[in-house]
Amino acid sequence: MMMSQNKKLSIAFYWHMHQPVYQLTPQGDYLMPWVRLHAVKDYLDMVTIVDKFKNLKLNFNLVPILLDALIDYGEKGLHDIHSRITITKNLTDDDKEFIINNFFDANYHSMILPFPEYNRLYQKYQASSGNDISIFTDQEYSDLTALFNLVWSDPIYKNKYPELKKLFKKGKNYTIQDRIKIIDIQRDIIRHIIPAYKKCLNKGKIEITTSPYYHPILPILLDINTVKKSSVSELPLNLKMELDGKIQTKSALDRIEEIFGIRPKGIWPSEHCISPKVMNMFKELGINWTISDEGILSDSINFEFARDFRGHMEEPYHLFKTYNYNDTKILFRDSLIPSLISFEYPNHTPEGAANDLYDRIKVAQSKLLSSPDNNHLLTIAMDGENCWERYSADGAVFLNTLYKLIEEDETLETVLISDYLEKDTQKPLNKICSGSWVNRNFKLWIDEPLKNLAWRYLKQVRDDFSAYVKQNPLDPNIETARRELFICEGSDWFWWYGEPNDSGRDNIFDYLFREHLKNIYRYLDLEIPEYLDTPLLSAIAKPSRYPKGEFTPILDGKDHDDGSWLNAGCIKIPDGPVLREDKFYDKICFGYDKDNLYIRCYINEYIKDNILSKQVNQMYIYMRNRDKKQPLSPIRIIQKTESILPICKEKFHNELQVSIYENEINLVRLVKAIPNNLWTIASPKNIQTVYDKFVDVSIPFDDIDIAHGDTVEFLFVNANYGVKDYFVPNEMLLTIQRM
Repeated sequence: MMMSQNKKLSIAFYWHMHQPVYQLTPQGDYLMPWVRLHAVKDYLDMVTIVDKFKNLKLNFNLVPILLDALIDYGEKGLHDIHSRITITKNLTDDDKEFIINNFFDANYHSMILPFPEYNRLYQKYQASSGNDISIFTDQEYSDLTALFNLVWSDPIYKNKYPELKKLFKKGKNYTIQDRIKIIDIQRDIIRHIIPAYKKCLNKGKIEITTSPYYHPILPILLDINTVKKSSVSELPLNLKMELDGKIQTKSALDRIEEIFGIRPKGIWPSEHCISPKVMNMFKELGINWTISDEGILSDSINFEFARDFRGHMEEPYHLFKTYNYNDTKILFRDSLIPSLISFEYPNHTPEGAANDLYDRIKVAQSKLLSSPDNNHLLTIAMDGENCWERYSADGAVFLNTLYKLIEEDETLETVLISDYLEKDTQKPLNKICSGSWVNRNFKLWIDEPLKNLAWRYLKQVRDDFSAYVKQNPLDPNIETARRELFICEGSDWFWWYGEPNDSGRDNIFDYLFREHLKNIYRYLDLEIPEYLDTPLLSAIAKPSRYPKGEFTPILDGKDHDDGSWLNAGCIKIPDGPVLREDKFYDKICFGYDKDNLYIRCYINEYIKDNILSKQVNQMYIYMRNRDKKQPLSPIRIIQKTESILPICKEKFHNELQVSIYENEINLVRLVKAIPNNLWTIASPKNIQTVYDKFVDVSIPFDDIDIAHGDTVEFLFVNANYGVKDYFVPNEMLLTIQRM
């Protein structure tokens, strides 16, 4: 399909290269190998491919923490756990267990099956039960470590490194010298990556941009109010991290300029997350242009890009234009093509997949013939490292075929984005909607109980850091500690926490996140809060359900057949760090009708049978009105330690204490907040409490100043003798709206 007019379609290929921080300290081993493995599989050949094509131009987004890691591996000789074990001669039982659990991390069809010995070891492992390290001989362990590293090396290096070609051909019976040689060759490949990008940059074949240094989600840092929260999740309070976002962005630009000698003109905001405040910050920093996703453009111009059953856009004009928002240029990527390249095309022959994408480009081009404009840009912007392992030959055939088809088509051209923006006239964009490439919101990084808990941890640590800096501004360790803070602001921690993503190594990400938070205290010689020792994955107690609707239960602490409590919300209290014999309640249910808030507490049967008659148990319910201003005062519970959960700092309008001693309720007391962080006794005469099998509580909304239409926020504290045992929930507030 050739154009009937002399009107070219420009294409911006824009490849994003990023890995999170896998180290505990700047000098320590990396806990995961993905920087090294993607370095020998993706980063170099993705840029050197431009040498094969006279007119091919590509755009790359390089995140500074990735470049720092490449320097660590190539120039400083740092290891990850996998590479260190690979060059270890005498493997311990722990080493062997680690190998069994981690050295089959490769795509089966493209990376394991083609290598007979690797496939045999994999099948042997699959047929075994558990992690029995005796299933492999020492030689098989040697072969497994060698083959794992070999299959992650791009096949193109066989011709560049004759020794590597011999090692591939060997297939099995690898020696310790072979394994050392594999890692040495990988380091040499890594040392060539940055010079290759620099060479292509200086030749004008590529453009390099960057993202904020440690890949944070800028709209969340700059203004958490841009996050549209769900009805069942309570976000942290103002994070006060706006300055952090600005520093991370500027320092990223500085680092790229330091490494490559050219300051980037553009910024790829992490995860294409954008907002008006982010755009204003880019303008302040002198950034010429940025990018976001098709969905953000749709919301911003109130135009949905409809597609037919094959995914062809019916009216591509608006997406193929560039825009100007408040003196900063912005382009928007096609959102379908990255999905095709990542997930659909690996299931087809690479030549067939490349031709399909070329045909899609030509169909879109044909629909622009009637456009009044001469310039149109198709932006293909996506992750440039994670999809190729699904392809044969690591994606080389697909990319070479695609680039060749475009190169030979006189009506198509590949462009550097800054060059294109200089010749194009941008359309004015009157508003920019906040959001990301995923569902046009930020829910992959916040607004989920476990993610919110991680943000609360981060906020509390940052508050402690800021307080220390004010008191000790000359401490030479402040910048080292600040680096750890910035690391913890990175997007990847929050991406893997909670629903819906699962890395398969969530425990390692959780450990790394908490260790970096701890490092801030270590560098400043401060005591580390104990709550940072508890994995977030086990610390959380969240509602398993919210109330299905209004109901009015019988309040007598007994089971009934009316099923009223089946409509209640319910939150189960995990054992977690709390021993079962110390946990007073197993779960708490809650609900409402038009007049009352209802609570039912399920008592731990072990406690009830063995301990309850011998001690005082005190349950506190803290409440406040989310919709109307009230006097608020801090929680009064005594802490056992100096370790303070972020939720401890919340303030409330009412506190209800229910005390149980010798198997009966012996105290019900309601207090309310007054100005100056004080509390005063209120009348609990309309509050009902009953204890039999359960503890049932009825709290009139009027008694806690919740009017019709208002929302009450509340949480529970278990506190024997007024000393805090645990919060429920410990990372969010429960909410009920009075009808």
